[in-house]
Amino acid sequence: QVQLVESGGGLVQAGDSLRLSCAASGRTFSSYAMAWFRQAPGKEREFVAAISRSGIPTYYVDSVKGRFTISRDNAKNTVYLQMNSLKPEDTAVYYCAAADSGNYYANTRGYDYWGQGTQVTVSS
Repeated sequence: QVQLVESGGGLVQAGDSLRLSCAASGRTFSSYAMAWFRQAPGKEREFVAAISRSGIPTYYVDSVKGRFTISRDNAKNTVYLQMNSLKPEDTAVYYCAAADSGNYYANTRGYDYWGQGTQVTVSS
């Protein structure tokens, strides 16, 4: 089992950058595929980005390609989401997720563990 704790959210202006971090407990972090999802008020949780166990390849939803970068440091048991050129429509609670299978999924059903979320608010 793994516990996930996100950090790094906040209130920023459009065009700014933020880096989210997700720290994982346990000694088998490198065996999990990791992902970031987000959920805006009144909307379903949506896939943002995923990363394989080794760090390559990575996957992104079209709306964040070229602006967001997912990465991981297996030695630190941490996955990151670098978010640049933020837009008001990026406002959401961002969740980190881990997949026991080690495979990437673009839907919530593929992930076994979730963090508590961190709020990102982008003002116009």
